[in-house]
Amino acid sequence: MSFLDMPDLLATNDLDTRVFAVIAKTQRIPIESISLESTFEELKIDSLDGINIVFELENTFDVAIPDDGVQNMHSVRDTVEGIRKLIEQKNKASSSVNETA
Repeated sequence: MSFLDMPDLLATNDLDTRVFAVIAKTQRIPIESISLESTFEELKIDSLDGINIVFELENTFDVAIPDDGVQNMHSVRDTVEGIRKLIEQKNKASSSVNETA
């Protein structure tokens, strides 16, 4: 069963926590130092770090983050909201495929 098959995990706090965990893991920083209000600048995340975070987010959530989405990610909140939208789009696409099958 994948993460996407468990809609209760899409609740705000769970998604936030999972994004925080990805950022903490890739940056090797304590998860407690991350909040929704944190900017990448405050967390000392540069563009190369950002690429690593994007790859890890794509793997963790099984989504593809478009280039324009990457360019709009400047804070943890931007990242969480972007991932939430991608998951919602993916769920809608898969449910419409299931309805036609």
